[in-house]
Amino acid sequence: MTTPTLPTAPEPSTRTDLARTDLAQTGSAPMPRRRRYLLPVALAAVAAALLAIGIVPRWHASAALTDQVDAQRYLSVETVTPKPAPASQELLLPGAVTPYADASIYARTSGYVQHWYADIGAKVKAGQTLADIDTPELDAQLRQARADEATAKANYGFASSTAQRWQTMLQTQSVSQQDTDAKTADSAAKLAAWQAAQADVARLTELVSYEKVTAPFDGVITARNVNVGALVTAGGTPGLAANPGQLFHIEQTDRLRVYVDVPQNDAATVTQGTQVYLTTQQYPGRKFDATVARTSDSIDPVSRTLRVEVDVDNRDGALLPGAYAQVHLALQTAHPALEVPVSALLFRPDGVTVAVVGGDNKVQLRTVTIGRDFGTYVEVATGLTAADRVINNPGDAISNGETVRIATAAAPAAAAAPAAAGPAKHA
Repeated sequence: MTTPTLPTAPEPSTRTDLARTDLAQTGSAPMPRRRRYLLPVALAAVAAALLAIGIVPRWHASAALTDQVDAQRYLSVETVTPKPAPASQELLLPGAVTPYADASIYARTSGYVQHWYADIGAKVKAGQTLADIDTPELDAQLRQARADEATAKANYGFASSTAQRWQTMLQTQSVSQQDTDAKTADSAAKLAAWQAAQADVARLTELVSYEKVTAPFDGVITARNVNVGALVTAGGTPGLAANPGQLFHIEQTDRLRVYVDVPQNDAATVTQGTQVYLTTQQYPGRKFDATVARTSDSIDPVSRTLRVEVDVDNRDGALLPGAYAQVHLALQTAHPALEVPVSALLFRPDGVTVAVVGGDNKVQLRTVTIGRDFGTYVEVATGLTAADRVINNPGDAISNGETVRIATAAAPAAAAAPAAAGPAKHA
């Protein structure tokens, strides 16, 4: 029985020959040993990257949460610095334009309108004839009065000469004292009768002069209520809505009056030297220079306002009486205080309050006194200094002594602009 022969490992030289034979057959070298570890290293790197992707966002989220908690631990506020209020403030008030003078013209004598010379819209001068009234009865009365005056004058002349003769004869005891006194008294009575006749003539002459209706001042005729042949009576009923008996209505329009009611808070700053101008809707952009003529120097107890009269030159006739105008008063303040935004105010039961941040970043609530109102800004008369840091838009829940964190410290640049550009506006 033959025993199988087991293959034996080739000798080293033989293995080298086999490797060369394989290289010659396959055309490539066998994989180096170091490349066997590339796959595990790559897998480890992928695992580390996946782990980092999961951990880093969590770490960032945790850091952001920590920052947010730190930020919300204290209330974040914005502060503003009080600035000097403007010395000039523009007060805008509504006003009604009225003529400088107006009058209703009535007949002072009865008669028929013979002719009229001025219609509505006519510009007339003082003393210019507006209408003629025919009064034949009055003319006859005047002629009779003049005749009575002549009779009285003649009677007085005879009585006066008689009294003088009797005085001469009394010196020679030719007549009695009683008769002389009677002649002297008769002369004085005749003089009084002559003077009465003169007064009657003057009265009737004045009435006859009213036959010509004249303008009392320079102005414009705004109403004419008569026609030729109309019967007019002396006098009238002034003050009624219909103005019965009014012949003409005249208004002086070369100079106009505008009345405004200034609130009590601003009444002390309105004087005759206050600068003022008018604007109207008919003339956009145009300013009408005016002057404060006078004030009532008294506060109306009902409206708590001061009546102020403003005069405006209207020789060009641009403004019409009865129109609506806006009056701009430039109010001057000798000692302006500080101003803060309206958004910084807190309205508490104990008064108007502002929240100030102290040096230790703690809130101090201060009660202040409000002065002038500029719309979005108000003047603080007392309670603040220029170095205070005032919290803008404080919450209603803010309390005294609360620690806050200042986000920004913005200066109210908009507040300084009105002071530099012009007067602050106040409606």
